[in-house]
Amino acid sequence: MGFKTDIEIAQECKMKPITEIAKTAGIPEEYIEQYGKYKAKVDLSLLKDGKKEDGKLVLVTAITPTPAGEGKTTTTIGLSDGLKRIGKKVVVALREPSLGPVFGVKGGAAGGGYAQVVPMEDINLHFTGDFHAIGAANNLLAAMLDNHIHQGNALGIDTRKITWKRCVDMNDRQLRNIVDGLGGRINGVPREDGFDITVASEIMAVLCLATSITDLKERLSKIIVGYNFKDEPVTAGQLKAAGAMTALLKDALKPNLVQTLEGTPAFVHGGPFANIAHGCNSVTATKMALKLSDYTVTEAGFGADLGAEKFLDIKCRYAGLTPSAVVIVATVRALKMHGGMDKKAL
Repeated sequence: MGFKTDIEIAQECKMKPITEIAKTAGIPEEYIEQYGKYKAKVDLSLLKDGKKEDGKLVLVTAITPTPAGEGKTTTTIGLSDGLKRIGKKVVVALREPSLGPVFGVKGGAAGGGYAQVVPMEDINLHFTGDFHAIGAANNLLAAMLDNHIHQGNALGIDTRKITWKRCVDMNDRQLRNIVDGLGGRINGVPREDGFDITVASEIMAVLCLATSITDLKERLSKIIVGYNFKDEPVTAGQLKAAGAMTALLKDALKPNLVQTLEGTPAFVHGGPFANIAHGCNSVTATKMALKLSDYTVTEAGFGADLGAEKFLDIKCRYAGLTPSAVVIVATVRALKMHGGMDKKAL
């Protein structure tokens, strides 16, 4: 008899109602916004209303992993379940998976084996709609930028120096570099353009560092979209886009609450890539987990030389966080790769 697959294990799990998980975490009912039976968002007001002192923060990182990136999420979840098993009050904080890697070589990012967050399929797919909201805000800014140029270009934006791209949450190399605005005057100004994957949008990084709606709006307004003919930066604030973008992101800013296979409360929120941003879940989710638990176990993307460094130098500095411990994952496959073994032999 063979081993069960991750999805078979996840589907056999008898999940607890999310209200029960919220109770375990110590979240009063009035802060919960349910998305069906097993998912919820938690209102940000819990951060200022919570009376408990912050617990200890544990970061899980790794030596440079294999292309599949295995190890960190599974260890993070397993460690959290282990701490819960010995009677500690623990909450785990993870990133949301991007549809690009989910449908690509890497696959899902909800852990593996008996160390998973559930509902696994929901988390790996549309979840609570955060990534759709980020994509909409990103593309609204792109549309307002091109409309501004079409309507007379009062800011004098140089179309050869536009840095803002559109986005889609998929690995679609065909869209990386395009020419748009074709079809005559009523269809815009022709120019070179491109698409990023949604998690590579600056809006994702901004959302994960923001501490409130006001802070989010202020950060969005500072996004540079390109340069004018004098080589001066042009911002989203100058295009008067920040308010509308914030409106699209108001629910996405709230952390998502789910559970591990063993019923440990888990915040899965935000997902910036570590190679272009800081590669950690949101500040709001981490702070909320610390407010609720004695131990918060979280992870940073990629290896320690990238994700952990950015976690410590960017996220911790911005949010005033100090980890109490760091766990370094070193899988046998990753060690083989470090030693120069051929990828096919791994």
